[in-house]
Order: sequence, then structure tokens, then C-alpha cells
Amino acid sequence: MPFERMHKLLKVYELLGGEEDIVSPTKELIKEGHILKLSAKNGTTQDRYLILFNDRLLYCVPRLRLLGQKFSVRARIDVDGMELKESSNLNLPRTFLVSGKQRSLELQAINSTLLKHEQTLETFKLLNSTNREDEDTPPNSPNVDLGKRAPTPIREKEVTMCMRCQEPFNSITKRRHHCKACGHVVCGKCSEFRARLVYDNNRSNRVCTDCYVALHGVPGSSPACSQHTPQRRRSILEKQASVAAENSVICSFLHYMEKGGKGWHKAWFVVPENEPLVLYIYGAPQDVKAQRSLPLIGFEVGPPEAGERPDRRHVFKITQSHLSWYFSPETEELQRRWMAVLGRAGRGDTFCPGPTLSEDREMEEAPVAALGATAEPPESPQTRDKT
Repeated sequence: MPFERMHKLLKVYELLGGEEDIVSPTKELIKEGHILKLSAKNGTTQDRYLILFNDRLLYCVPRLRLLGQKFSVRARIDVDGMELKESSNLNLPRTFLVSGKQRSLELQAINSTLLKHEQTLETFKLLNSTNREDEDTPPNSPNVDLGKRAPTPIREKEVTMCMRCQEPFNSITKRRHHCKACGHVVCGKCSEFRARLVYDNNRSNRVCTDCYVALHGVPGSSPACSQHTPQRRRSILEKQASVAAENSVICSFLHYMEKGGKGWHKAWFVVPENEPLVLYIYGAPQDVKAQRSLPLIGFEVGPPEAGERPDRRHVFKITQSHLSWYFSPETEELQRRWMAVLGRAGRGDTFCPGPTLSEDREMEEAPVAALGATAEPPESPQTRDKT
């Protein structure tokens, strides 16, 4: 083993207090550094430390220094089968998802390491593609990996109803639980079963009804009976918000108020590409069912009238006969985009694809990036690049 490679491994070995067997001729340190981990429960950030080897990713937490040990290993994720996905959430910049067989992590680059964010993603992608060259099964194959790899948990605050029975949550009788097989947020009644999951060393975990059936079959019935179970007729509102948003003309949070209403409410609004003349209203971005839908043909879009004094910024309204809806986006840019989309829908115009909000932001940032391209990026003290 070359001296330099051995020296790097020994330094990491000391950081971990000698508790990890990492000094090996086949082991190579690829990258290490501080990063923020997003909580699956409430979205808060936590300082963490990642150490990437050629065969494994160590997810570490800081600890009180004891005999030279600065970090303890919270999770070990095999590079073989690991998947990487960049986040498209505009409210969470510089975030990406690492999904492994043992655990899934949603991570965010620290501001001081922003210049190395792209390089970090490329390192993961290159290492991941190298390990996938000989695989026959494509990633994310339906039901193939259920229980065999850690799911990506959906944040509890992004759901207002059970993702199975669609009953609204409350803090007393309808509390939120995570299915440990699929990561969906479900109620207690829809997660009464427990199943042994391969990725968690065959330990028993809480799972939702659908995952239990997929893993073990319908409890108390034969497979022949389960094949003839009548399917419940789906409501037109049963369009999952996250799926609709991925293929939407526009989507975002808006504050809204109906004419005669007592106050403003906040909701997640989506105009799907396959239904560009309908506005869907959700309680949160991951809800599996819309609260209501609003056909847009015939509505006119404009600013509030002179006598109306809304107590929010960037307000516009849509009107039809005696109906009026008031909307308040967070920014003037969002106001412009929403007024344009709703105006076209009100006239019944055919939708013409244009740049998305994220593409608009990239175009606005391009001149700034070009100006800074000639500058030498400063070395970050928080992340040591080992590539």
C-alpha cells in the first residue's frame, strides 16, 4: 500500500477512535468533509460528517472529544447499489439525496463548501456508475427493492393526510407514523403490521398495509382471493401532489382567500401539464389527494380593485361572475408567472411549454457565474477534498 494512502487512512482511523476497520490494502479514501443533514421529521438541519471510501460511505456525527475521537459512525452505506438524486426543491438549494441499501440521507452543502458542491456530486455519480456497469436490474425497480434497501422518508410536515386512507392527521387521535419499508407517512391504523426488513438486518419494523401485503400477502386470505378483491373507484382529486408537481405547468405555495372569507390560508397549488385548465389545491406538497379543484376557463386575472386593500404583498385575483379568489405569492416573480398561467387557462389557450422556475433562476444566475469564473475559488477549511 502506498505511504500516502496509508497515511490518509490512519488519520481517518484516529478521527473515529480506532473503532472502524478501515486500514486495508483494498480500501481507498475518496472524500471527506462536513455537511448538513435534513431531518425527515421537520426539515431542520444537523451538522454531520461524511467519509467516502471506494466501497462504503460512513455517515458520522460529532461527539465530545475523547482520546482523540472526534466522530462516531451513525450509519454505514455500501457504495454498491447506492443511488444519487439532486433535489428540485427551490426552497432547499444545494440539496441532494443519497439512497443506499442500509439507509437514505437527504443532505445539504454548507455555504462555505458551496464551491465544491458540484464536485461532490460528480464524485458520487462517478463512483456509483462504476459500480453499476455490470448490473442487470435497473435502479428503483418497483417492488424489487422493497424491504431490501432503506426508503427515502417523506417529511412529516409535507403531508396533512394519511398517504393510505387519506384521513387528515391531528395531534391526538390521528398521529403521523413512517412506514419503514416505503417511507410514506401514514396513520396508526394503516401501519398496524410489522415485518422483518432485510436492510435492517431482518429486524421487525412498522410497515403500512400496502407494504405488508407486498411482502407477505393479504393476512388471513389466500392469494387467489386477494386477486379478486374489488378495486375502490378513485376520486378525480386522488392525484398525488408530488407526482403532479413533477409534470406541472406551475406549482408553489400560495396564500389565498375567497371572496367573503375571514382570512388568508396557505396551500400548495398545482396546474398539471395534462390538465392545464384546472387548478388543484393541496394541503401540502406530498399529499396524495387534493382538497379541491378549480376549473379555470372563464376566469379573468387582474390586480385588486382600488377599494380593496389586501394586507399582503404581491396580491392578484381571479374573477368569474360572482366568484373571486385572491392569491398572494412570496415574490413578484412568482406573481408574474402565476398571473400569466392562470390568464392563459382562463382564456382556454393551449399551453406552450416554457422555462420552469428553476430554469429561470439558472438563466438569471448564469451571468453572475460567468463573471466569477475567472476568480480563483478560495480553499474551504471545512471540507478536505481527497479526490
